[in-house]
Amino acid sequence: MTLARSYLEKARVRLKVLDLLLDEEAYSDVVRESQEAVEIALSTAHGDLRS
Repeated sequence: MTLARSYLEKARVRLKVLDLLLDEEAYSDVVRESQEAVEIALSTAHGDLRS
């Protein structure tokens, strides 16, 4: 698996967790995990894989 695919998989996993967090009404965690997923996906799209 390439580094880019690995990062996209990490983003996908974070997105899967959002439903559980919403069900638990853990809204601050939803925001944090959403931001993290977007940051990972964007860094992959831009080729910035330093994180």
